[in-house]
Amino acid sequence: MIPGNAHFDTTKGHIESRKAHAIDVTTDDAKDTQKEVPFKGNVSLEKLEKVLKENPNNVPFMVLTVTNNTVGGQPVSMKNIKETCTLCHKYNVPVIMDSARFAENAYFIKVREEGYANKSIKEIVREMYADVDAATMSAKKDGIVNMGGFIATNREDWFEGAKLFCIPIEGYVTYGGMSGRDLNALAQGLNENTEFDMLETRIHQVKYLAEKLDEYGIPYQRPAGGHAIFVDADKVLTHVPKEEFPAQTLTCELYLEAGIRGVEVGFMLADRDPETKENRFNGLDLLRLAIPRRVYTDNHMDVIAAALKNVYDRREQITRGVAIEWEAPLMRHFTVKLKRLG
Repeated sequence: MIPGNAHFDTTKGHIESRKAHAIDVTTDDAKDTQKEVPFKGNVSLEKLEKVLKENPNNVPFMVLTVTNNTVGGQPVSMKNIKETCTLCHKYNVPVIMDSARFAENAYFIKVREEGYANKSIKEIVREMYADVDAATMSAKKDGIVNMGGFIATNREDWFEGAKLFCIPIEGYVTYGGMSGRDLNALAQGLNENTEFDMLETRIHQVKYLAEKLDEYGIPYQRPAGGHAIFVDADKVLTHVPKEEFPAQTLTCELYLEAGIRGVEVGFMLADRDPETKENRFNGLDLLRLAIPRRVYTDNHMDVIAAALKNVYDRREQITRGVAIEWEAPLMRHFTVKLKRLG
């Protein structure tokens, strides 16, 4: 049993490929996309403790994702990070921090959480990791590099175990399959992206797009996150049944409207239950509009908002969605083949 605050798709895929169960212990605030709560990515300590109590010696670790991508790029408070670590360690369960967007999470702690306004991003980051046992990092996000990532841990047994996989599959332990150039770029990216001005510029652009969507009355996961806007497809395509994947349908409609490529974070991504093989329709059904760093201008955000408004204005005419023609047995959304209905 692997509890986590809404495991991301690949995390869940790896967990289930090892015949384990990913259990969501996110706060219930995340379920209401229109509710304004500063830290919707938080762990529900009550849900987490229930899992820990009911599964003694069967929880090898807990995954704490910052920011919480699956519920709309929502941050986790420092208070919640510390409380989660304390609770897990009480039951001798290690905590692994999924760190793809850790710097954005630190930004929100600085601007939203009492006691951190005068701390630097780097100081906040160090405090975020003070109590965790390990971290995984997809460096293409907050590392601002083209490719790569790393595992960090202060547990020697985990380090030695990871080496066994690293050398035959990725490369030697000092570079793990990454080139020297990419390692240098990652070091520079981590340094730059833990500066407040860099983060504020990026997160302003996300906020700008949110304000445009507010003008048009388009519902999204509120408040706006740090790397993307997550449009609530369930509230937009109200005539498309869940069995026809509303968020995936909205993603396709936006692409057909203006060539804008978003991604579904919802029922298609949720995949099938590994035991019953039934589609999982729990959780949110969102269209993610992720904004690359240092690529688009505010004018681009205007175009995105206008195109989405065009789709939103004709939403009553969209009554059918998509059907699956072929899917892989694991992490299907990366390669799934769909057909349009209606």
